[in-house]
Amino acid sequence: MKIHFPEMHKRRAIVATLLTLEGVIVLALGIFLIIKGVTSHIESMSALLGVIVFAFLGGAGLLVAGQGFRAGRNYGRAPSVLANLIALGVAYYQSGAHLWVSAIGLALLALVTLVFTLAVIPSS
Repeated sequence: MKIHFPEMHKRRAIVATLLTLEGVIVLALGIFLIIKGVTSHIESMSALLGVIVFAFLGGAGLLVAGQGFRAGRNYGRAPSVLANLIALGVAYYQSGAHLWVSAIGLALLALVTLVFTLAVIPSS
């Protein structure tokens, strides 16, 4: 069975949009963690700060990768593949904890983004 993909510029636009969406979601999770850290008792502040820093770095990286695809560049391809493979692993562990709604949503978003990222063929 052959999968039909839209034209290259449409694929790039789809990947850019999905990466931007993922970046905004990761940044929102970072903001949520800041709020949760301020309003809750934290046993390990250094661990929480590390997660917050990586959330902001990851979200910014996804936004930059999305801008790269939007501009017709390929420098965002490897980070996009890596981020979405990590997201698939996270979704797997979420399903193990029976968090089905977030696991299925994350897996679908990561899988679609990964497939479209790989469908954008760099020009030589």
